[in-house]
Amino acid sequence: MKKHIIKDIKPNSIAKELEIEPGDVLLAINDEELTDIFDYQFMTEDEYLTILIEKPDGEQWELEIEKDMDEDIGLVFEQGLMDDYKSCSNKCIFCFIDQMPPGMRETLYFKDDDSRLSFLQGNYITLTNMKDADIDRIIRFNLAPINISIHTMNPELRCKMLHNRFAGDALKKIDRLFEAGIPMNGQIVLCKGVNDGAELDFSIREMMKYQPMLQSVSVVPVGLTKFREGLYPLESFDSDDAGKVIDMIESYQKISFEKYGNHFIHASDEWYLLAGRELPPEESYDGYIQLENGVGMMRLMDTEFNAALEEAEFSDVHITVTAVTGVLAYPFISSLAERLKVKFPNVEVNVAGIRNDFFGEKITVAGLLTGQDIYAQLKDRHLGDALILPTVVLRSGEDVFLDDMTVGELSQKLGVPIRITDCSGGGFLETVLNQ
Repeated sequence: MKKHIIKDIKPNSIAKELEIEPGDVLLAINDEELTDIFDYQFMTEDEYLTILIEKPDGEQWELEIEKDMDEDIGLVFEQGLMDDYKSCSNKCIFCFIDQMPPGMRETLYFKDDDSRLSFLQGNYITLTNMKDADIDRIIRFNLAPINISIHTMNPELRCKMLHNRFAGDALKKIDRLFEAGIPMNGQIVLCKGVNDGAELDFSIREMMKYQPMLQSVSVVPVGLTKFREGLYPLESFDSDDAGKVIDMIESYQKISFEKYGNHFIHASDEWYLLAGRELPPEESYDGYIQLENGVGMMRLMDTEFNAALEEAEFSDVHITVTAVTGVLAYPFISSLAERLKVKFPNVEVNVAGIRNDFFGEKITVAGLLTGQDIYAQLKDRHLGDALILPTVVLRSGEDVFLDDMTVGELSQKLGVPIRITDCSGGGFLETVLNQ
């Protein structure tokens, strides 16, 4: 019998009233064993249920529960999924983890490809390690949306790109999800000379057949680090390439909008910055449905910043700060700083576009900056009253960079206080003004 160790009990919950404690084990619900968190959530929806709990000394309690429909009974488990994470069985030609340097923390090398994380955390999955039973559970529990790393709709090319002979057949699982009415989102990591050009055109046309259940698809450029020895030879896109990608995507957006009232296929912000083009208007992003893939992040931040700046009350505060960003977003963040200075002439925001020496200069986004690169490029500069860092440079929920340097260590080495800002326009303004 599979045992699920209870890590914590939510306060004022049914479990608390029943004197269930951390360290206890959940064995069954309604005499059925549980595979994972979805079994637990599904089985605990009912108004009447029986749970079997095992205490640390081996004593078993059978507890009858009467509650409101969908009321949480208050158990928190040691394993978030109540099961082991499914790792990726592919060897994708563009995989970022394969381009990591040696010697980093072990968790950074784990490749997940778990459909449950797609639903719970928005992770993108390839469908290659999913069995029919997994699709059945998604349909049975109505887990949605499911986020899929599509990359190409050409089965043979997908096998090549994922280095998995089953990757092409895995696309058929999209048909089952579509027929069952399960909402989906897609992602394409575009590789120059591989799945771009005519192949991208084909993929977009094929994906559009799954509308409206396939709600949106983002197209992002492959990220290439300097650690690619022995890996598939890939090239970076240039501004001309980016312009062609944008033109193709925008042409299909017009078709989709006329037929379905949405833009469906979206180019990430990186394409517009690389091509030197203006970002699309806010309405092009369909409510920012692909925001986590870098689609519309800058447009949203720009809109929020303008609104917050307009509402901000005048202050004669005198401050100088340095705002850190990646090379790619440097012109954009600089434009925010210039607008801020018009309203607050005594506020000086010096923007530092940090070159990524750790992963290589082809990596230009802020989210992959390390503490050591920030330190090396700022140690001889006058930073003013504070250093502003975007939260994307840190591990989720922690104050640690990818290279394990902490915010406190960087602050001490640079001799300046550090303020962390979220990626919203209002948050950036508040952090600069320290409000």
